[in-house]
Amino acid sequence: MSDSSNKTAAIPERKTGWLNYWGWGAGDLVGAGITAVTSGWMIYFYTTFCGINIADAGGIFAISRFFDAFTCPLIGYISDNLRHTWIGRKIGRRKIFLLIAIPLLPSFALMWASGHTFYYYLFSYLFFELIYNFVLIPWETLPAEMSKNYKVKARFAGARILCAQASAVLASYLPTLIINHLGKDSAGTFLINGAIFGGLASLVIVLSVIFTWERPYTEAEKLIRPAPLNVARALLIPFNMFRDLFSTLHIRAFRQHLAIYLGGYISQDIFNAAFAIFVAAVMMGSTLIISQMMTTMYIVQFISVMIAIRVVMMAGPTRAYALAIIAFIAACLLCYIFFLHRPAGFGEAIAGIEHNIFAGFGQVSPIVLFWLFVPVILAGLGRGTLNFVPWSVYNYLPDVDEAVTGQRREGIFAGVMTLVRKLSQAAAIWGTSTLIGMGGYVSGAATQTPHALHVLVLVMVVGPIVVMLLGLIVALKFRLNAKTHAVLMDEIERLRSGATEAASPESEKVVEDLTGWKYATLWGRGR
Repeated sequence: MSDSSNKTAAIPERKTGWLNYWGWGAGDLVGAGITAVTSGWMIYFYTTFCGINIADAGGIFAISRFFDAFTCPLIGYISDNLRHTWIGRKIGRRKIFLLIAIPLLPSFALMWASGHTFYYYLFSYLFFELIYNFVLIPWETLPAEMSKNYKVKARFAGARILCAQASAVLASYLPTLIINHLGKDSAGTFLINGAIFGGLASLVIVLSVIFTWERPYTEAEKLIRPAPLNVARALLIPFNMFRDLFSTLHIRAFRQHLAIYLGGYISQDIFNAAFAIFVAAVMMGSTLIISQMMTTMYIVQFISVMIAIRVVMMAGPTRAYALAIIAFIAACLLCYIFFLHRPAGFGEAIAGIEHNIFAGFGQVSPIVLFWLFVPVILAGLGRGTLNFVPWSVYNYLPDVDEAVTGQRREGIFAGVMTLVRKLSQAAAIWGTSTLIGMGGYVSGAATQTPHALHVLVLVMVVGPIVVMLLGLIVALKFRLNAKTHAVLMDEIERLRSGATEAASPESEKVVEDLTGWKYATLWGRGR
């Protein structure tokens, strides 16, 4: 292989510490925290305070994802290819995007001003989505830039998910604090909530910029000069971008990872889109009750992540994923049982403690407390682990890709992940809201027909269960773990030095299973 490859491999790794793990992980306030706000509250906000019907509210999400279909891979592609430019060398091919986004993240508040038209909410959402992409795609690449060590990457993943769950708790409980000052069911609650989250997002991305670094340049790389950008090369950028985008799907481990990821996250998107409406229409709870039940669920998710870190290390991601699915399915089924057998006077009972359900244990019957807390606790136990498992292995996927291509393409993988996440979330939210609307649900109505409520509950229960089970089928075949990753990294070093055969038949089998390619075609030889 070339001298540049050998020099790149010889660069010693910088030492990482807790400031690096948590400084980077805090950035997921943008990814998980803001996602929790939008997925948990936006449909409810649009239909309750903005006069938008539920199908149009879901349509805003769907339209924005067509926009993302171009911007997500474009940002990943440009980020990867800035390495040999002045900006990439002096500022950073990843950090330049973060620095641009920092002063613009407070625009999140614009989405939560009531009293505007459909097009105002559409374009304010599109604008923020562009800024969101500027952050999330380059930010996700940084652990892979900072280290090749399996344990170090695992610590980054753990810090990320714990910060994500903490931000989700904040996303659910902050409205409770605001309501205590503004009064029940005020649209101003959401505007203040959006402003606070936009400001916090800027702050945590500053921390991510300070406490992270990008892979250093070798002396050989400094000699590389990119070809000048002429008209012909500019016209090829979209073609090259989408070619790289789809090439990631040639990696078997990445295809499996996407299925596991979508199984866990789409199930939550469907549940989130319907849950606030379920509490309001079926449980007869107010915005305050919704906020406090969500807070309970997200607190348990935080605890679940800490448990999942241990389970994944001891038993592997597949078993943890299966246990999480069991807990979440149990929560969904309990919601359906509640709909069928709701205790008489339930709405009146919770109205008496809605100022603070956490302080109302002595004021209501155990059966009421059971239905308020047990389903969301079980959901939280499952959801926290479903969130952690895919990200516990994500940082190793560029290593699998490197074995196939001989290149480091963290940016395009982050672009694909963000694109797939947004497309799936939009499809889930749009599909959920459309089905609920087709069932007869009327936005803003004081009461709903029994048929509309039944459709609402079926969508919230059946949708997540089906998606999770499909993800589990794929998870049972997933083989990327600490042991196989160590074999993979040894083989990458051999390929980098010019080897054409594996160290052993066992190593060859591991690498071929992860990549989906024959060993003789690895390191770019199969193109």
